[in-house]
Amino acid sequence: MNTPDPVHPYPAASSLRLGELLGALSHALDMTEGQPKGHCVRCCWIGLEVADALALSHQHREDLYFALLMKDLGCSSNAARICQLYLTDDLRFKRDFKTVRGTRKGIRFLTSNTAVRSSVMQRIKTLGHVLSNNDAIAQELIQTRCDRGAEIARQMRFSEEVATAIACLDEHWDGAGRPMGLKGAEIPLMARIALMAQVTDVFTLELGAEAAALELEARAGSWFDPDLVPVFSEVIRRPGFAEDLTDPAREEDVFARAPASHTLKLDEDYLDEISHAFALVIDAKSPFTHGHSERVARYTGMICEQLGHAPAHRRWMVRAALLHDIGKLGVSNSILDKPGKLTDEEFAQIKRHPVLGHEVLSRIAAFQELADVASAHHERLDGKGYPHGVGADALSLDMRILAVADIFDALTADRPYREAMPLEKTFAIMDDLAGTAIDTDCYTALQDAICLSGWPARQLTTDGAMDAPEEQGKHSA
Repeated sequence: MNTPDPVHPYPAASSLRLGELLGALSHALDMTEGQPKGHCVRCCWIGLEVADALALSHQHREDLYFALLMKDLGCSSNAARICQLYLTDDLRFKRDFKTVRGTRKGIRFLTSNTAVRSSVMQRIKTLGHVLSNNDAIAQELIQTRCDRGAEIARQMRFSEEVATAIACLDEHWDGAGRPMGLKGAEIPLMARIALMAQVTDVFTLELGAEAAALELEARAGSWFDPDLVPVFSEVIRRPGFAEDLTDPAREEDVFARAPASHTLKLDEDYLDEISHAFALVIDAKSPFTHGHSERVARYTGMICEQLGHAPAHRRWMVRAALLHDIGKLGVSNSILDKPGKLTDEEFAQIKRHPVLGHEVLSRIAAFQELADVASAHHERLDGKGYPHGVGADALSLDMRILAVADIFDALTADRPYREAMPLEKTFAIMDDLAGTAIDTDCYTALQDAICLSGWPARQLTTDGAMDAPEEQGKHSA
């Protein structure tokens, strides 16, 4: 092979700012919620303005900062279920639902957003089901989102206050919220502020600052803490609030706040944990991606080890593999989970996910090269891949390694339109791809590593070592 392994800078974790890292990743959460770019960052700024008005303690400000940036950690976990229940585009459904209030508007929203592309009979059947089971469905979707988000926050080493705020994001002051039905002061202050900041951002961008203030005031005592509403209203009605909120410099301002730089020690282990946590967010998007990022990371580490790469290189590559599909958070599950052939328009949306992923990861200055590698996992040596259709001359060894690992897992795991392939058939397909689509040396290294591992009888850890036996994961992208 003529493409040598480049000399990587492998930036030390200490050179990364936590706020910059989480702020960039929060943009992926915005995509999953169907929100305009910067939603979580804007919510963070709103919350911090309110924290100033309330003269909150330093610790409360830090907890609020991270709760707002990471409030949507569980958002991908109910996307597939929304598509399944409502036969709709989960991204549009989530985006539009945030401006719905009241039973009458809620029913109108459901009738205009459920099974709109289905037959008349299918639409009537689906609408009947969701309307008659609306309470149970809402509880299921919100419970899944809140519990999962809190669980991932804990894995990312955030405080219990941050995790609890995420778990209680959808609780309402009058006790009619979900998932626990907490009432009044039972709802953590961080959660109360976070929900109000979210509504403020959505309504300000959609209808203007005054409409946002009026919306909060209309929900005082029902959704929102009546003592907090005047504080928010004063902040929102400041001259130039909407302009300040959407100022391109707003993100830089949020990242310059103290919590962004020194609250948590950003060491190599923590960077790994963040990558693993976001892999959970990515893979939760679809039942067919369950465990995909973790498995691709395992195979990537195995190839790197087989090729004799240094531990630092393997560790860096595992992070790239864990995050390689982050752009899929911006693709509707109506496409990701479609059992039949995709239309040209739908496939065009699929082909955008590496571009979306690059946009997210490249926001982190020290992740620029990792973004380039991660976004090239569907490129081919013969130039027939996507999104850019570049050929062998433009594909580094790291890009080639990740492409081989991704294809292997895609073939050996279930997909919406077929079951997982056995190892013999997988290798037969990859044999035909070797030298034209995928790198022969990387593929050979994978074959050797798989044979040495005893796959699939044993689970493989991300560094290529052997672990305890485990049933092989069933789903992949």
